Amino acid sequence: MSTKGKLLLFPTLLGENHYAEVLPAKTIENIRSTKYFVVENERTARRFISSLKSNFPIPELKLWLLDKHDEKNKNDFHEAFNLLDNGENVGLLSEAGCPAIADPGNNIVAKAHQKGISVVPFVGPSSLLLALMASGFNGQNFTFHGYLPKEKPQLHQKLKQIENISRSDKSAHLFIETPYRNNQMVEEIIIACSPDTKLCIAADITTETEEIFSASLAHWKNHKRDFHKRPAIFILQKG
Repeated sequence: MSTKGKLLLFPTLLGENHYAEVLPAKTIENIRSTKYFVVENERTARRFISSLKSNFPIPELKLWLLDKHDEKNKNDFHEAFNLLDNGENVGLLSEAGCPAIADPGNNIVAKAHQKGISVVPFVGPSSLLLALMASGFNGQNFTFHGYLPKEKPQLHQKLKQIENISRSDKSAHLFIETPYRNNQMVEEIIIACSPDTKLCIAADITTETEEIFSASLAHWKNHKRDFHKRPAIFILQKG
């Protein structure tokens, strides 16, 4: 009876820095020795794997595309799971940061568990955890909300709800925004929430332009910063 392969969860870079700055040697070596990958973007995945000096010629790599907009995961990746069933390892490679964390891929991981396939997570940068670590907010009790509503009435309602929950249990609340809307999000947070509510914004994490700053909304209102088109994590905490 053949031994099944493993689903390897590979983080990748958050910015344009060198891979050795943020990825441990074990993660790098396992990516190099993997031939089959499920990825979010084939072009950038091949470029990243090539930069790590893969053990395989890049044209020989087999990649399956993960549709980040297909929440029901209609693509069952039959070929990938057949390889796993027959002893081959398959990597799940994020576009930025860690797979299945604020990124697609959890359905593939769930299916691997259902089929008795071992899942192996590898160490690498997570913008959410790095932002929370550096925020000074409550790392014992926090929630990630993903994207908040775009329409102002719904957005303000959601922000007030987050603020009220944070007030009652002293929790930290993380969310993200499309980078070109970052500055607008800051303005809406200032309008919707109390001046003494704290906001942390962590932008360009792990890169040379990294900027992480926590302060009250009263301070943010009077000390504007430019986060336009910069990948960022927002964290709110009341009190």
